[in-house]
Amino acid sequence: MTDLPVAGPAAVRRATLALIRRDLRGFTWLLALNALAALAGLVGPWLLGRIIDRVTAGAGAAAVDRLALAILAAALAQLLLGRQARYAAHRFGERTSARIREQFVDRALALPPATVERAGTGDLTTRGTTDVAAVGTALRDAAPDVFIALVQVLLIVGALLTVQPVLGACGAVGMAGIWLGARWYLRRARTAYLAEGAATSTLAEAIAATASGARTVEALGLQARRTATGEDAVEDCRRTRERTLFLRNVFFPIVSVSYTVPVVVVLLAGAFLHTHGMVTLGAAVAAALYVRQLENPLDTVVVWIEQLQSSGASYARVEGLADLPAESPADGGEPADDRIEVSAVRYAYEGHDDVLHGVDLTVRPGERLAVVGPSGSGKTTLARLLAGMDRPRDGAVTVGGTPVADLGPERLRRQVVLVTQEHHVFLGTLRDNLRIAAPDADDATLTAALDAVGWQPDLPDGLDTELGAGGHHLDGAHAQQLALARVVLADPHTLILDEATALLDPRTARATERALAAVLDGRTVIAVAHRLHTAHDADRVAVMQSGRLTELGTHDELLAAEGPYADLWHTWKQ
Repeated sequence: MTDLPVAGPAAVRRATLALIRRDLRGFTWLLALNALAALAGLVGPWLLGRIIDRVTAGAGAAAVDRLALAILAAALAQLLLGRQARYAAHRFGERTSARIREQFVDRALALPPATVERAGTGDLTTRGTTDVAAVGTALRDAAPDVFIALVQVLLIVGALLTVQPVLGACGAVGMAGIWLGARWYLRRARTAYLAEGAATSTLAEAIAATASGARTVEALGLQARRTATGEDAVEDCRRTRERTLFLRNVFFPIVSVSYTVPVVVVLLAGAFLHTHGMVTLGAAVAAALYVRQLENPLDTVVVWIEQLQSSGASYARVEGLADLPAESPADGGEPADDRIEVSAVRYAYEGHDDVLHGVDLTVRPGERLAVVGPSGSGKTTLARLLAGMDRPRDGAVTVGGTPVADLGPERLRRQVVLVTQEHHVFLGTLRDNLRIAAPDADDATLTAALDAVGWQPDLPDGLDTELGAGGHHLDGAHAQQLALARVVLADPHTLILDEATALLDPRTARATERALAAVLDGRTVIAVAHRLHTAHDADRVAVMQSGRLTELGTHDELLAAEGPYADLWHTWKQ
C-alpha cells in the first residue's frame, strides 16, 4: 500500500489564502463586523475609568448617569454587532467548507485508478469523511470564534497601551507564560495530529479489509492473523492519541495559571504607580479591567486551539491530494481504428518481480476474445493494461496505433470500458445509477439497457426506486447486472469483462453474456473468465500461464491441440 501525500505548512497556507480570495467580500465583511464589535467592547472599561476619575474630582450624579448610559449603549452595540459578526462568520465557514468538499471530490475523481488502488481505501476514505468533516467543523465553529477572539485581543492590547503604556507593558510581560506554553504546544502539535490521522487511516483500512474479505478470512483460517493486524492498528491509534492528550494536559494547565498572572502584575504595578502619583486611579482601574477582559478571548483561543491543530492536520491531509498527478496523461492522438496490439509486454507491481513476461497479442476489431488460465496466471493484470489503468514496464499496449495509457480520460472511457466483479451501487434512484453512463438517456433507453442484461427484480417504484443505504438493497447479482446495464448505455468500442458475471448463476451468466454480445454487436469484447462456457462462445481463446501467453486459437482448435486449454476444459467439464 502506498500512502497518499500530506501537504506541508506552506501549501496549507497557500490553500487557505486561496479560499479566502474566493470569498474576499464575505471575509472583508466578517473582518469589519468583528472589528466594530471589539471596538464597542473597549468603550465600557474606558468609560468606567472616566467615571472613577470624575467622581474623584467631585463630579455630580448627572455626569455619572450620562457615562453609565453610554456604557449601556456600547454594551448593546457590542451585542448586536457580535451577533451579526458570528452569523457572517458561520455563513463564510459553510461556503468555504462546501468548496473544500467539492474540491476534494473533484481531485479524488481525477486520480488515476491505479493510484487509488495502491493507496488503499482506508486512507482515502478517512480523508474524505473524517478529515473533511473536521475541516468543516473548524471553519463553521472554531475558526470564526478564534478569529473574533484574536481581533478582540489585538484591540484590547492596543487600548491598554493607549490608556497607560507602562501598565500595558506590565500586562504584556505577565502574559509571557501563555506565549511560552503556546509556542511549546504548537511546535509539537502538528506532527502529533498528523500521526494520529495516519493511525486512524491504517485502522480504517484494516477494518475495511477484514470486513470485506470476511468469507475469505474464514475459509483460509486467517482469523488470528487479521485479529492481530487489527489489534496492532488499535494499539498504534491508542499510542498516537495518548501523545496528543499529553500535549493538551501540559498546555491547558500552563495557560490556566497564566491567566491570573497579568492581572496581578497590573494591579500591583498600578497601585505602586498611583501611590507615587504617576497614574490616576481611573487609568489603573481601566488597565486592570482591560487585562481582565483579555481572559475571555484568550480562553476562546485556548479552548479551540486543539480543534484547530487537529483540523489543520486534517486539512494538510485533504490538501495532500493536490500533490498527486491527476488523470490527465499526454494526449496520444486519435486512434486510427479499434485494433488492439500487445507487443512484448512486461509488467511488475511495485516492489515485486514481473507478473507478465513478453506477452504478444493482437485483438481484431469486433472480435470476441476469451482470456483463460489458472489463478495467478496474469489474466487480470493483462486486462488492466488493455484498459489503460496501468502502463507496461516494457513493451506497448496500443489501440489504433495509439498507446492506450496515453488516451485522455474521456477518450479512454469511450474507447475501452473495464467491468470487474466489484460493483458499486450509488445513493440515488435506479435512474440516477444508470444515467452515470448516459446522462441524456430517456426512460425507454434505460429500460432497454436493463432488459438487455436480463434485469428481473420487481422494484417498488421502477426507475424511481431509491437504492443504497436507506433505500432498496440490491444483492451482488443484481448489482452486477446494473453495472453491465451501464456498459450497454456507455456503448464503448471495446468492452473488457474481468469476471464481470461471477456473482450470477451459470445459466444467467451465460444468457447475460450472450445478450451483451448481441447488444454490442460489432464491438470488441474481451472476457477474462474462469467459467469456460465463455471461451466456448468466443471467436478465439487466449490461454495464460505463469504470466505468459501459451496458446491462442478457437475453442475447437485448442481442444484438438490437446494442450493446456484442453486440460482446463476437461477438468471444468468433470
